Amino acid sequence: MSEIPLGRFVWYQLNATKLDAAIDFYTEIIGWKTEKWNGGNGDPYTMFTRDQIPIGGAMAMPPDALKAGAPQHWLAYVSTPDVDKSVLQATDNGARVLVPATDLPEVGRFSVIADPQGATIAVYAPTPVPDDDQFEPQIGDVSWHELATTDYAAAMRFYQTMFDWDKADAMDMGETGMYQMFGRQDETLGGIYNKPEVIPAPPHWLMYFRVKDVHDRVDPIKALGGEILNGPMKVPGDDFIVQCLDPQGGVFALHSTPV
Repeated sequence: MSEIPLGRFVWYQLNATKLDAAIDFYTEIIGWKTEKWNGGNGDPYTMFTRDQIPIGGAMAMPPDALKAGAPQHWLAYVSTPDVDKSVLQATDNGARVLVPATDLPEVGRFSVIADPQGATIAVYAPTPVPDDDQFEPQIGDVSWHELATTDYAAAMRFYQTMFDWDKADAMDMGETGMYQMFGRQDETLGGIYNKPEVIPAPPHWLMYFRVKDVHDRVDPIKALGGEILNGPMKVPGDDFIVQCLDPQGGVFALHSTPV
């Protein structure tokens, strides 16, 4: 039996404040289809699919989180062959456990942690075991993972220890500082940088969803009640990105590659 790979992004979950409205928004903007699934704990769960392949899902935010004022947000799940070992390693290196290691029947075992700077991520031993092939993100996939934090170098060290991620290229962004890219198996997965003080948000992960053309998505985002925060703008490689808020205040980004 193959072992679960370490450090692969395998799932993306939207914790929604208004579930139906959020599902309608993202399916319209990104083009996903949906499948209903009754989760391992019995809570309703909607899976997002592209080409009939599940890539993520959405669920209603727990009442306690809503009462605490938690905003709608995306949560990335990173694979590990041993969730309990990963959680212990994380806490030994300064992380906090937000959701203890939990089994979900027919789904796997997971835990949600806050890294030492406060950004939230999940560790996950999925069932069945995912393959570990490198692949080019398709339309509808997450094509970039970006961590805005308070100490990019310390965050990079933490995730290197946790997931065996490698340092890739780094870019000097002037006043903003360094943008440190990371990856695994010679595949660049995203970047880490120090969040400017003028941005009031706490440290967080930002998911970039690949679409055909980010420029074509700007007007629909606005029409459906979303907001454009930054862009569209060109990034190295002649790709384009746009950073946005969904109608419930969740941050997300879009990415397109020239054909």
